[in-house]
Amino acid sequence: MADSQSNARLRADAGAPTTGVIHVRTRLTADFTVLSNALAQRRGSAVTIGVAAYIASLPDGSPVSIAALCAHFSEGEILISRALRELEAAGYLERRRERTATGQVRTRTFFYDVPAGRAPEAPRPRRRPARDTAPEQPDVVPQPASAQAPAPVTVPALADADPKAVAVLSSLRRIDPRLILSASEAARLAPAVAAWLAAGVGPREITEVLTARLPERFRARPAGVLAFRLRETPLPVPALPPQRPPSERPAVPPLQTCDGCERAFRAPGPGRCRDCRGHGAIVSAAA
Repeated sequence: MADSQSNARLRADAGAPTTGVIHVRTRLTADFTVLSNALAQRRGSAVTIGVAAYIASLPDGSPVSIAALCAHFSEGEILISRALRELEAAGYLERRRERTATGQVRTRTFFYDVPAGRAPEAPRPRRRPARDTAPEQPDVVPQPASAQAPAPVTVPALADADPKAVAVLSSLRRIDPRLILSASEAARLAPAVAAWLAAGVGPREITEVLTARLPERFRARPAGVLAFRLRETPLPVPALPPQRPPSERPAVPPLQTCDGCERAFRAPGPGRCRDCRGHGAIVSAAA
């Protein structure tokens, strides 16, 4: 006699949740990256988490500039730049501008698995769901307790900024009327402009770098584009002042001995000094 077949659905494994995500785990032994829950479950922009996961997966020495990240992701430089700033504010990313032995300025990026200056939190034990039958509940995404809130960014006051740098930023709207900056934006951008001025780059060169080939439309405030260019553009070589030819000094006549008083005087050839020539002229007039 053939075995009876049942069309009833198989019961779920004991202890499996009835709602929400069910993980199908695979033990990886190569080509994987470890991310902390504080980073992977961070509330906010998905672009920020995606950029962080991508940077964490790269080997040391890989380029992670905004241009390199824009070449990998479909997002533009505004969203990528905002994601990097959020990672900096949260302590996961640090960018240092250093000057090489040849005088060039380069940016070195450091990525931290745990935010700089913060100790990793101890993992919390997971609670297994009760095995008794319970009414189905809607999916609820709780806020992770380990998520770190972004550290507040201190913006310098405009009164404390370099007045020359503020003057350069204020003059940009003469080139492009869209480049009107608020006081807080000018104060935030002024230190980078001051660093360019201290490196020997003139206001005209800085203005050309900040205003050349701007997009037809800004997806965000123009201060984001200016901040990106100040941070990622290599410092242009300052123009040297024009070399003036050395002025030719007039030839100095040699010393001569006066035939009348035997005093030394300068003249092209032998003869009498000025006093003797004047005395001779007086005697001739008297005669």
